Amino acid sequence: MPFVIRSYRRFPVQCPVSYNAGTSQGLGTVWNFSVNGWKLSGDVPLQVGQTCPLTVTLPNQESIFVDAAIVRWVRGQEYGLETVTVDKPTQSRVEHMVKHLEEATLAGKHP
Repeated sequence: MPFVIRSYRRFPVQCPVSYNAGTSQGLGTVWNFSVNGWKLSGDVPLQVGQTCPLTVTLPNQESIFVDAAIVRWVRGQEYGLETVTVDKPTQSRVEHMVKHLEEATLAGKHP
């Protein structure tokens, strides 16, 4: 896989996630995210190129649904996913959360 500079900054989080991999439902944790990407670990294996929906519970206990994310890399039970399809209200919530994390980081505070 060629080296690519991410176009968006990632922020550390620890959020529960559920996802579907074929006919199996996986559970895991989102460890970081950006406006268009997620790093998660989970109990059901994913493969590069596979798409899956995600339900993520954000730190404020709000759940968001990502219609489709594509697996870009795999390292053991860790996965890098790129958001492919998400509705506008969910995208707005993710952008709001990223803005909050950026502001907290600039202020030297842990979000």
